[in-house]
Amino acid sequence: MISRKILMMKEENKIWMFLLEDDEIVEIHCTPESNRGEPVQTLGNIYVGKVKNIVSNIGAAFIEIGNKVECYYDMSQADRAIFTHKSGKKALCVGDELVVQISKEAVKTKAPTVSSNLNFHGRYAILTSGNTRIGTSGKLPKHLRTLLKEQLQPLKNEEYGIIIRTNAKDAPFSDILEEIRELESKYYEIKKIARTRTCFSCLSQEPPAYISYLKNVYTEGLTEIIVEGDKLYGQVREYYEKEQPEYLVNLRRYDSSQLSLSKLYSTHTVLDRALGQRVWLKNGAYLVIQYTEALTVIDVNSGKFVAKRAPLETYLKINLEAAQEVAKQIRLRNLSGIIIVDFINLDDAAATHELLKDFRHHLSQDPIQTTLVDMTELQLVEVTRKKVRRPLHESIKE
Repeated sequence: MISRKILMMKEENKIWMFLLEDDEIVEIHCTPESNRGEPVQTLGNIYVGKVKNIVSNIGAAFIEIGNKVECYYDMSQADRAIFTHKSGKKALCVGDELVVQISKEAVKTKAPTVSSNLNFHGRYAILTSGNTRIGTSGKLPKHLRTLLKEQLQPLKNEEYGIIIRTNAKDAPFSDILEEIRELESKYYEIKKIARTRTCFSCLSQEPPAYISYLKNVYTEGLTEIIVEGDKLYGQVREYYEKEQPEYLVNLRRYDSSQLSLSKLYSTHTVLDRALGQRVWLKNGAYLVIQYTEALTVIDVNSGKFVAKRAPLETYLKINLEAAQEVAKQIRLRNLSGIIIVDFINLDDAAATHELLKDFRHHLSQDPIQTTLVDMTELQLVEVTRKKVRRPLHESIKE
């Protein structure tokens, strides 16, 4: 079993969270604080928004949620939307007011994305109004997925769906069912109050991002949650007392005037490497990671690798180590969208098959949906990763 540990601290007006697996930092998250000292967080918030513009040729609309913030909206969702005011007979019209949830943060020049498909996240389950199916995490054992789907069939309806999360692996079914009922109540409460609220009202405010991270962390093997700073420790403790009291025994306040938590775990060194363009591999080869507006490109170079074997065997060895490191860097840097990986050409079908199989395995360990699409005729490997939050190199600039 993988041993997991969480580090949390405040530095330079940001709340930092580091997730360690077997004592190696595998995720880095940072949340900026506002001038009032409260962390800025909008992802998951639910608003009464107003349609400001419709761009029919791309099937999109732009919806304001307040403070002149306009968000991208997929018009295909309009038939399932909860409207609080209609301005015309068409499915969606300028001036319409409807309930929307922020599903993606703003990235670079792209506006935030809002959706009529409301998602309510619990520890064990997600309730979604946009998909009525009963689903389970692919990381759960097959027999458990089958069992849970059978047990949840009586809850199937035409208004919302349920997705069981990886954290439900060892949870009693009664606890899962109780949480689903709580999420159901939240959903119906939002529908009820929306019709009495004015435009741009925030119907549901998500907790600070670092609290959301705690809720979403895979807790199997979680041994320690180490927090530096009295205020932050108090906030984290309050969350665990309310939501996950069984993990209070793992919560520890770090207090040392001689050695900060960041120095103890060398977090600055790891962060600097995670922001660098070049990543060295143990065998002397290296990766070059470059970001563009449309995609991320990762190039594998042989570097200082000294070959003692045939070229094919040599290049395969480099690529196999690179595949593992690329998967690590994608998760560590929170890269998303389209990712192109240029491995060293192998020109051998069996070796290429082995490489792709190994790479696909490493990508499957990522808690965020990551897919190896294919290898192109130019020997470029296409990867996609679900885009939700900003990548690390952008989030630290906030």
